[in-house]
Amino acid sequence: MNDLSAHFNPMAPDQLANPYPLYARLRRERPVFYSPTFDLWVVTRYADISEVEKDTARFSSVGALDARAEPHPEVRAVLAQAYPRFLSLVQSDLPDHTRVRAVFGKALSAQRIAAMESTIRATADALIDGFLREGKADLIQQFAYALPGFIICDLLGVPRSDMEQLKRWSDDKTLLMSATAPIEQQVQSAHGFIAMERYFQEQLHERRRHPREDLLTLLVPQSLGGTAPLSEQEAVCNAMDLFAAGHETTTGLIGNGMWLLFNAPEQLEAVRKDPSLLPNALEEVLRMESPIRGFFRTVMADTPLSGVTLPKGSRAFILYASGNRDETQFTEPDRFDIHRADAKKHLAFGKGIHFCVGAPLAKLEGRIAFEQLLRRLPGLRLRTDEAPVFRPYFMLRGFEHLPIAWDVSPPGGGT
Repeated sequence: MNDLSAHFNPMAPDQLANPYPLYARLRRERPVFYSPTFDLWVVTRYADISEVEKDTARFSSVGALDARAEPHPEVRAVLAQAYPRFLSLVQSDLPDHTRVRAVFGKALSAQRIAAMESTIRATADALIDGFLREGKADLIQQFAYALPGFIICDLLGVPRSDMEQLKRWSDDKTLLMSATAPIEQQVQSAHGFIAMERYFQEQLHERRRHPREDLLTLLVPQSLGGTAPLSEQEAVCNAMDLFAAGHETTTGLIGNGMWLLFNAPEQLEAVRKDPSLLPNALEEVLRMESPIRGFFRTVMADTPLSGVTLPKGSRAFILYASGNRDETQFTEPDRFDIHRADAKKHLAFGKGIHFCVGAPLAKLEGRIAFEQLLRRLPGLRLRTDEAPVFRPYFMLRGFEHLPIAWDVSPPGGGT
């Protein structure tokens, strides 16, 4: 491995399994480097990532999730039916960011999130009831996708029965961001993206006619008779992003957290015996295995960073997953420690103005998920007859499948 920058590929099998030795070498030898494979400047150190997050004038979030490659003509023809730009909170700069985030502050208030606890717990229990007597399950497919998916549907005010379809459309949106899938698949995903736009357009217009106590009603623009200082395009794009962000992070948090605990049996037993350890344990999970590997920025002016100059117009990727293991910030950073005093310093939810507005909801869902799984599934463990499967995504880190098992009492016995 002579050229570290050429070796960087989050979707390569060895880096899906364990990218952290490479990240450690990059921090030491090439802390900011250009990846010719992805046409990105990758930022690996905690301090540099924090600097980029704070400097919103020189590192713009506008278009952060747009595909870098020009879409194929067949894909472009389908996307011509969509809005010309995707305008959402995570892809905005000041002053637009302040205006849009104010809407989210009301929609995801601490009071509203706290009021969801009983619903989240009941949903987690209902999902566990579905496989409790089986003694084995796929934690991701049968629990970790559905729990946050159902809750974000509830918050948005759309039927839970639409969750699977919305998830497929959201995956289509993620696939289009990479622009690397076969053209036929990209075309199919472009149709899914358009369908998701139209779904939320219709939902917003329905809220205009019949307001409800849900997030979509709060997103109805003033121009449509609502209260939000948003355009219709912004309202639709933010509804789409809310659904994606509302389940992706928590799915990763649950799967990655259980994986870490399975590989640290003494710490698994500690949180099982004392659930009050869970809040800090979840912060350590977010540090060790951030569900969002990193985020993109556009460089607005030639900018020096750790001995190199990022050229104006280039794209930067701030690698949270590396910053969270930075030796200058965390003692023994590769050691999983649910008692770590400074675990909350992690970058998993970003920093500065783009700190994740849904972080409190994700952590509440994660805490309840762990409480119910550990309380109701005695002897919870990884299955040995089937291997876990990581998701092959650039931005996201987590599992597609995580096979688990537990002890089931014989018929007539207690549980």
